[in-house]
Amino acid sequence: MKDNVAQDIRNFIIENFLFGDAGNGLGETDSLLEKGIIDSTGVLELVAHLEETYGFKVEDEELIPENLDSIANISAYILGKLPMDPKCAGSLVS
Repeated sequence: MKDNVAQDIRNFIIENFLFGDAGNGLGETDSLLEKGIIDSTGVLELVAHLEETYGFKVEDEELIPENLDSIANISAYILGKLPMDPKCAGSLVS
């Protein structure tokens, strides 16, 4: 599931902020803000995508770089917000 989430976020960023340029060398831990890929309006677009796609509310106090400034951070944030499947006894499912 972790890989699926990271790939979804990467695809969203490429399509919406890099206009399909997948060859940009964007790393999992690269800062989206520092690289100029996303700005404050982009953060709002990203939040809307997360809420619509993953079905949870992003609270105002969660709008921090530790949650939303890289593919790795966004993926970890999403996985932390999603309920675990009880059949998996604590492990992630794909």
